[in-house]
Amino acid sequence: MYAVILAGGVGTRLWPRSRESTPKQFTDITGSGRTMIQATVARLKGLVSPKDTYVITGRRYAGLCSMQVDGLPEANVLVEPKGRNTAPAIALACAHLRRRDPEEVVAVLPADHLIQDSAGFQRALRQAERCAREGFLVVLGIEPTKAHTGYGYIQRKDGPLPLAGDLPSFSVSRFLEKPDQVTAEQFLADGRYYWNGGIFVSRVERLLGEYERQMPDLYDGMNRIADALGTGEQENVLAEVWPTMPDISIDYGLMEDAKKVAVVPMQVGWNDLGSWDALESVVAQDAAGNYPVEGEILPMNSRGNIVAADKRLVALIDVDDLIVIDAGDALLIGKKESIQQVKQVVAELQAADRNELL
Repeated sequence: MYAVILAGGVGTRLWPRSRESTPKQFTDITGSGRTMIQATVARLKGLVSPKDTYVITGRRYAGLCSMQVDGLPEANVLVEPKGRNTAPAIALACAHLRRRDPEEVVAVLPADHLIQDSAGFQRALRQAERCAREGFLVVLGIEPTKAHTGYGYIQRKDGPLPLAGDLPSFSVSRFLEKPDQVTAEQFLADGRYYWNGGIFVSRVERLLGEYERQMPDLYDGMNRIADALGTGEQENVLAEVWPTMPDISIDYGLMEDAKKVAVVPMQVGWNDLGSWDALESVVAQDAAGNYPVEGEILPMNSRGNIVAADKRLVALIDVDDLIVIDAGDALLIGKKESIQQVKQVVAELQAADRNELL
C-alpha cells in the first residue's frame, strides 16, 4: 500500500505557533514531542514504508518534509507550484504512483490531524485496504462524539457489506455539507452518520477512473504531467499545466458523485485541530481544571484555561476559559468563545507588513 500525505496549507487559526515559515503540520502543537507530520508518518509504521510514502507540499516546505520525515526519499516529496486544493494535489500523486503500480492501493491522509488511538486507526486502515482491493473507493468515517456543525458528514446505508475483516464496512448513501445545530443533533441520534475526516483509500487506477469520468480536463492535464515525468521537460510541463487545474477539493470534485463508495467507521480519538480551543478535547485537565499543553502554570481560582508556554511560568488569577499561547516573539491571549478571531490578528499583521511575525 502507498500513502500520500497532504502537507500544504498554513493553518492561520493556530497562530502564533503555526506560521508561514513553519505551518502547523511541521509544528508540535500538542506538546507530544513530535510534529504533526511526524505523528502522521509514525502511525503508518508497519503498514506503509517510507519508500512507499509520498508527501505533497509547497515549494517552501519541501526541505521541512525531508528534514522531519526519516527515510523519506527526496523524489517522494512532490512539490505543487501553487496550492490548488486537494483534487489536483491527489491527481499529481496518482501521476507518479501509476508509473509504479496502478493496481496498488493508496491511502490519502492529511498531515495535520490528531489521532490518539494509533492501533485502532491501523485496524480501520487495514479494513479500508481490503475494501479498496474489492473495487471500492473508501472513506474512513469518524464516529461522532457530539452534534458538531463544523464538519461534513457521511451517511451510510443499512447493513454491513459482506467483506472479510474484523471491522464492518458499509456502502455510502451520500455526503452532506456542514449542518446546522438541529440537523447535526438528528445525525447524532440516527447513528448512521459519520464525520468526514478527509482520509480516502483506493486502488490508484480506480481513483484515476473517477477523475476521467467526472473531471476529464483535470485528468487530461494530469496525463500531460505524467507523460513528462522523468524527462527534461518535467518541471516545464508541470509549471505550464498546473495553473489550468481547477481549485477544488476531492470531496466536491469526485467523492460526492463517485460510484461504489464505502465507509469504514472508526472511533480513534480523531481531531482536526483546526483552532486552539480544540485542544480542550485532547489535553488532560490538571487538578485545578485547566489544560496545560506545554510548560508550567500556577492557577489561582482559575479554571478551563488552555496554556502552551514552555519557556516561562504562567500564573493565572481569577480567570476562566482563556487561551494563552506563547511563541517567544508573540503571545496570544483570548477567550475560547472568541478564539476564531485569531484569523483577524493574522490579517492585521499582514496589512502592517509584519512579516517577521507571520
